[in-house]
Amino acid sequence: MEDSAGTQPSGLPQASNPDLVKFARPALIAGSAVAVVCVALLVIIFFLDTFNATVYSVGGKNIQDATDEAQEIRGLYAGARVGGIILLVVSLLAAVGGAVVLYLRRGTVSEGDDGDEDVDLEDLTGR
Repeated sequence: MEDSAGTQPSGLPQASNPDLVKFARPALIAGSAVAVVCVALLVIIFFLDTFNATVYSVGGKNIQDATDEAQEIRGLYAGARVGGIILLVVSLLAAVGGAVVLYLRRGTVSEGDDGDEDVDLEDLTGR
């Protein structure tokens, strides 16, 4: 057997379903993008919570009090925070799953190549 840059070493396990590779790259890209958005959302929620607690405590009140107003302020973004964390975990799992599938299938050529051919600038411009 010849060694080349395009073949996968036999010591690594391979994914059994070649159709997974079709979904692995979009899962990696979408999972990464959604994870970045979720992190940004959680940072914004953190700053909003901090701002609300600061504004509430300016009048000499404590945000940790057992009053209804303090509890309402503490729970103001609870749903968005929980949803952001859940979506972050799901998107990270999708990104990691896509990365693992792409890693295991690296160097292999799928048999359903769809007849893709290389197109250069001359083909596109018609010269």
